[in-house]
Amino acid sequence: MNKSLLIPYIKELDNKTLDEAMPVIEERGARCSIDSLNWPNEYPYHPLTVVNAAHSDKAIYLDFFVRCNYLRAVNSENNTPVWEDSSVSFFIRPFPDGDYWNFDVNCIGAINAARRTTRRPVERLTDAEIGTIERYASCGYQPFREVEGLFAWNVVIRIPLALIGVEYTGAPLLMKGNLCKCATGTSQPHFLTWNPVGTLHPEFHAPESFGDIILE
Repeated sequence: MNKSLLIPYIKELDNKTLDEAMPVIEERGARCSIDSLNWPNEYPYHPLTVVNAAHSDKAIYLDFFVRCNYLRAVNSENNTPVWEDSSVSFFIRPFPDGDYWNFDVNCIGAINAARRTTRRPVERLTDAEIGTIERYASCGYQPFREVEGLFAWNVVIRIPLALIGVEYTGAPLLMKGNLCKCATGTSQPHFLTWNPVGTLHPEFHAPESFGDIILE
């Protein structure tokens, strides 16, 4: 099954701070669920995860909301293994048969980002490039060890279109990608995706399983 996500164009986002943009994205953005449990026998845990998405002339905005039973944020530096923490991911391939980018972000806003053709080799984004990605984390920005309970958190990222080699000219842009949720180092490790992945074992780096992501 190949899903499609139409991300609406909201011009005024370019004139707002991220704090100001968040309620606009929630009200007028496209909403989807990260709810494909592709490997239920190995990893049955299914935390609620939804995303509100929008774009402007200059950037893509993604607001991830999660409810979970364990919360972990050990990694706080760029390009550290944030996927071990309570984290979400955005995979995007702007052009057919071209490279794709993955942006992994944990619940305190630490980002691991790279450009790839396949999983290997990998071209990590530099600190300067990652620094162009604005972010908001409801959990704050300081690392902490795993805690157990009932948690609701969100993280918002603003990815410049120029960072992925895209220029928006007003016409719809058809791209490929996926949205993911994982936390491999927690007491309830899990692997969820928006568009289903057909691999035998957990694997987010699967461009053949990317869905359609359209900038309106």
